[in-house]
Amino acid sequence: MKTFEFRYHHLGIPTNEKKENEAYHEKLKFYHSGYEESEFGIEWMRFEEDSPMPELVKTVPHVAFVVHDMDEALKGRNILVEPNSPSEGILVAMIEENGAPVEFLQYTSPDTGRISHTSMSHG
Repeated sequence: MKTFEFRYHHLGIPTNEKKENEAYHEKLKFYHSGYEESEFGIEWMRFEEDSPMPELVKTVPHVAFVVHDMDEALKGRNILVEPNSPSEGILVAMIEENGAPVEFLQYTSPDTGRISHTSMSHG
């Protein structure tokens, strides 16, 4: 089993329901919402019919992790979505692990990054 450093970032859940405060990702044709408001990083994803995302990603919840080395994280994995930069300062890719999609995020700029849900104070 390969080991590499990672930390939890979010849980992406596909839905067909329109949610409040949705943002649209034009290139990948899906809406996403909830992450900013969720203490535990739950993100809702609503896909257009012609979204180019793999069917597994459109139908099965995925967990996302921040990694420090995308190349190392992807070595020997079944890649669903090749590394790409959906916005400045971040690199993302998705793999299939044991029948489920898993997302990796790598921040490519020190000024980039959202709340790390694992480092938030809960009490």
